[in-house]
Amino acid sequence: MTLCFISLVVFDGWLDGSLTQSTEDDKPVQGIIISVLVALLAIPAQLELSKLAAAKNLRIFLPISIAACILLATWRFWQQLIAFPSGAGLLIFSSFVLFALILYQYNRYGVSGILANCGVNCFSIWYLGLLSSFCVTIRIEFGTWALLMFVFVIKCSDIGAYTFGKLFGKHKFSPKVSPGKTWEGMAGACVLAVIVAVGFALSCGIMAWWSAVVFGLAFAFIGQMGDLTESMIKRDAEQKDSAQKVPGFGGVLDIIDSLLIAAPVAYVFLTLSFDGG
Repeated sequence: MTLCFISLVVFDGWLDGSLTQSTEDDKPVQGIIISVLVALLAIPAQLELSKLAAAKNLRIFLPISIAACILLATWRFWQQLIAFPSGAGLLIFSSFVLFALILYQYNRYGVSGILANCGVNCFSIWYLGLLSSFCVTIRIEFGTWALLMFVFVIKCSDIGAYTFGKLFGKHKFSPKVSPGKTWEGMAGACVLAVIVAVGFALSCGIMAWWSAVVFGLAFAFIGQMGDLTESMIKRDAEQKDSAQKVPGFGGVLDIIDSLLIAAPVAYVFLTLSFDGG
């Protein structure tokens, strides 16, 4: 999966010229492949979240939630093709999604569970669609290497947490939500995240090395918060994994959970780092 992901992201950068240092080589439309990848991942992620919701007798309206999630996740990509104010466009889009959810609820279930059903649908669309849209935005606005840095810092922090937790874990980090997480594992997450972040910063010129240290430390914790968020959902639904599609992981949600919560924070961090030179 790692090799496939790197190949797709690098090929995406080669297609639109963002791998080069010169902006003259950049194509007017950036991030085609990463936008398609995010859109495709949104489908199984919504299906998995729908099953978790069903365990609590909540109904996710898949035709609407999948379509809305894909459009929201790739919002920044479409802005390159269609000129419209981002703020007003998102407000209008959100309004129509809400109208569609209410109409679907009325036609299928009447007044039974309207608050719960519409609420869980809004959560699924914004959790999977809005948060993942920042991955596409990072790719388009900051380039291939910034996206790879973000993803690898988060996923390597997961590896560090798992490894150190298995070897040295004694003190529970969040026993109520995820009993397997330990403070020793968190220390391992920080160590590996900082190493990866500094490596990307020095080799790709994304940010100063000291900013990369802060980035690694911060996103080791934020990535674990993303993982704990999905763990809360699974624990509420009394499920160990979101699915059994990916050996060693579980489901698509179990792979992307730590990235979702971290993506908007990473966008803010990169914006400040780039603006600060």
